[in-house]
Amino acid sequence: MKKLLALTLAVAASPAFAATGPFISLHNTNFIVLLAFILFIGVLLYFKVPSKVGEMLDKRAAGIKADLEAAKALREEAQALLASYERKQKEVKEQSERIVASAKEEAAKAAAQAKADIASSVTRRLAAAEEQIASAQSAAIKEVRDQAIVVAVGAAQDVIAKSMTAADSNKLIDDAISTVGAKLH
Repeated sequence: MKKLLALTLAVAASPAFAATGPFISLHNTNFIVLLAFILFIGVLLYFKVPSKVGEMLDKRAAGIKADLEAAKALREEAQALLASYERKQKEVKEQSERIVASAKEEAAKAAAQAKADIASSVTRRLAAAEEQIASAQSAAIKEVRDQAIVVAVGAAQDVIAKSMTAADSNKLIDDAISTVGAKLH
């Protein structure tokens, strides 16, 4: 009510009093506007519009506050989700690093095993080659001996044939026949 009185005095002290003629008259438009304004303010106060506007503003403020709290909750949830994804990303990165390290270790082991296999294969092949060389050497020595025996027998045959007489030859034949006969019976 004090506000209404202060407002009325403020309007009354306005330049409306500078107009010509009586102020309180229905012919004065300033007075009519003042009456309409006071009536409008009275209607607003009668229907308790300021309290209803206050309630509406309070409801809107409560709605905004609820929206802010919901937004804050969503933000916290988003931050938690982001942290979770960052942890998962870190775990996946660590796991991939472990997989790569494991693959490198396995590759190194496979390479070492391959080197060992190659070394044993080379050793076996060298041993086989040495055996072949020894076998070829033995075969060559045997062939040379056989050839030497053939040459020696041939030379001995020639020497015996030149130095032997017919009587010696017959005696040798008879000895060979008797030896064969004794061994066969």
